Amino acid sequence: MPKKSTVQSFVLNLFCLSAVAIGFLVSTAVYAQWVPTTNVEIVVAAGPSGGNDRTARLIAKILQEHKLVHVPVVVINKPGAGGVIAQNYLTAHAHGGNYLMVTNPNLLTNPLTGVGNAKYTDLTPLVQLFTEYVLLVSQTKSRFGNANAMLDLWRSDSSAISVAVAPGLGAGPHLAAALVARSVGVQTDKLIVVPFVSAGEAMTALLGGHVDLVASTPNNVMAQIEAGKISALGVTSPERLDGKLAGVPIWRELGVDVEFGNWRGVVGPPGMTAEQIKFWEDVFAKIVVLPEWQQELAEQSAQAFFLTSQQSKVFLDAENVRLTNILKDLGLYKQK
Repeated sequence: MPKKSTVQSFVLNLFCLSAVAIGFLVSTAVYAQWVPTTNVEIVVAAGPSGGNDRTARLIAKILQEHKLVHVPVVVINKPGAGGVIAQNYLTAHAHGGNYLMVTNPNLLTNPLTGVGNAKYTDLTPLVQLFTEYVLLVSQTKSRFGNANAMLDLWRSDSSAISVAVAPGLGAGPHLAAALVARSVGVQTDKLIVVPFVSAGEAMTALLGGHVDLVASTPNNVMAQIEAGKISALGVTSPERLDGKLAGVPIWRELGVDVEFGNWRGVVGPPGMTAEQIKFWEDVFAKIVVLPEWQQELAEQSAQAFFLTSQQSKVFLDAENVRLTNILKDLGLYKQK
């Protein structure tokens, strides 16, 4: 077969490059054509004032102030059943690109602990946003005084301490508290855990003296720490946090081998199109570099953790395996 001339090769290459360019432009045009034309609803699987609610309201504020969407944005609180009610609401709006839900490990742990039948694989992963770590806090004038005294009491009596968690059993704060308790010999079936639908309610119970501890991410308790009403005994981070929580010891400093991250991401309903997914990926890529977003992460001692839709899927699959193993180890695995 005769060799192609340089001109022929150039023309062929040009044709191929043009075809690729045209394909790219067509693909871009297809992706760019979808935008939300009705209200954007950001669903929160808990009541107002919790971490997911705060994140949702910041997203809504940025979307509108920076004109990243040109329709109203509303935050819808759907507390109850550990997040299952919110998840079912999202599932009922299949293919709807204007419905979003802020997520945390509850997305995975609900079905693993026998709460509802909704599975994370039924929804559309959009992005991961950041990771927070979990604090165990008590009233400043509690009977413990410090973390070591609290751990000693737990070692002597598995049912001596009650812990409030939100937004329900099996959530990240619950798992973090259970891991700390188990590490000092507390029997899981004797651990007293009091679930609430929001971190605000859990904090009210602590301040009212109805529970001994609250397991929570920093954003829910920072104001009360600064006011001197509560004290942070320990945090589940791999190293000490910066800023206002720099004085809080990590559990490993106290001889407790526990590390646990409470991530937050965003999912959409089942059956979202590639165009809808691409739109939200691009929007959130713009959000996470904004100064007000970065400031929020710093104020809440959160670690940036941005993943695209496909990366989120891979992450959730791996996280589902990890959390399954933790729940089995804690005796909390009850998948139907």
